Amino acid sequence: MSANSKEIRSEESKVGTAPEHVVDVHRVGSEAPRAYIVGIASSELCKEEARELLDELRGLADTLGLEIVGESLVNLREKTPSLLLGSGKAQEIADAAEAAGADTIVFDHTLSAVQQRNWEKLSSKKVYDRAELIIKIFASRALTKEANLQVELAQLQYSLPRLAHSYDDLMRQRGGRYGTKGSGEQKIELDRREIERRIHEIKDELEAVRKERTVQRRRRERAAVPRAAIVGYTNAGKSSLLNALTAANVKAEDKLFATLDPTTRRIAFAQGQTLLLTDTVGFVRNLPHGLVEAFRSTLEEAAQADLLIHVADASDPKVDTHIATTLQVLGEIGAGEVPRILVLNKIDLVHHESVEDFLARYPGSIAVSATLSQGLGALVDRIQDALTSGMKGLTLRIPHAQYHLVSLIMREGTVLEEKQEDDATWLRCRLPERLEWRVKDYIIAPDA
Repeated sequence: MSANSKEIRSEESKVGTAPEHVVDVHRVGSEAPRAYIVGIASSELCKEEARELLDELRGLADTLGLEIVGESLVNLREKTPSLLLGSGKAQEIADAAEAAGADTIVFDHTLSAVQQRNWEKLSSKKVYDRAELIIKIFASRALTKEANLQVELAQLQYSLPRLAHSYDDLMRQRGGRYGTKGSGEQKIELDRREIERRIHEIKDELEAVRKERTVQRRRRERAAVPRAAIVGYTNAGKSSLLNALTAANVKAEDKLFATLDPTTRRIAFAQGQTLLLTDTVGFVRNLPHGLVEAFRSTLEEAAQADLLIHVADASDPKVDTHIATTLQVLGEIGAGEVPRILVLNKIDLVHHESVEDFLARYPGSIAVSATLSQGLGALVDRIQDALTSGMKGLTLRIPHAQYHLVSLIMREGTVLEEKQEDDATWLRCRLPERLEWRVKDYIIAPDA
């Protein structure tokens, strides 16, 4: 087995079980936990957008396995430090949640530690905000060691100012990690110090992962294999597209955040070119900052790619917002300038007129259906064009003793003409500029 194939295999490996420290605090017996969700409109967030975010919160809650039993969309005129809302409106929501039989209240707005505790006292129910809900989803779906570390880091950073709220959860996660109690010290102070120590420890482990990824990246660069990353809003069909393009068997579900761990597969094009294609974690509006930081080593796959394949769900009424959110996150992680192809997926669920409207609104985009394999040929052609757009025309005469360079050119470039001579191979080709140094001693002349 070659070094390259070993590298790919190591990147594709998965651990098949969830981490022991993940605890589903929602489950009560065999019944699905019941949640009452609350959206917040304000002067900074119009009612229409607040409604869209509340609908998305419903999808997030469903992904975690919650049963939605009621909802409220509140127009917030002035924030209060104790409950976010006024006391009258807060009591109204608490009463509505009680009447609906809810076990949990979930806010589509960040709550401070004080607000969260006050809401739990007022309602006698568990209370979460959007950030904690997303972290819980990530915790339930993390499978590899790297994903577990990233999720645990986000959990601990979120829990640190909320020790009183999350004390029971933290005790279930301790698992022998915490030291013994010192004389006269409060348990919460010990926990705070131990959490800070564990955060530092995880950051060191993730830094080692980043360094390992850098080594793998340099190996790929030396092997001169171009890299593309599939990015996009969560549940846009990224894993389905990877499966369709590479005949892979990546888990693809109609749920938010089905993929947390990057999976890399190799594509071999008809002309002999190859491409490493990586599936990445989906983006979402108001993604918790702690998760962006924790998953930075994973998101770097997008920032370091030669090409981004931006997948959007054309059947979603909010697709324009999802596209804008993805572009915003790409900019935040340093991938805003990477060349990209916009892929409008799930066109089998869209009227023909709507598809034409999308293509007109986003010039240069490609319409596909990953599940039905529609439009994939046009996408592959576009990918090849993007990979060869920066190529330089050259005429080369390569000795037979250096025939491995001919194989490299056929794999990574485009051969326009080839002749065999007694002691060498004559080529007229187009080659990525990053590889010109590999053949500089055999250049006869530049080619138009």
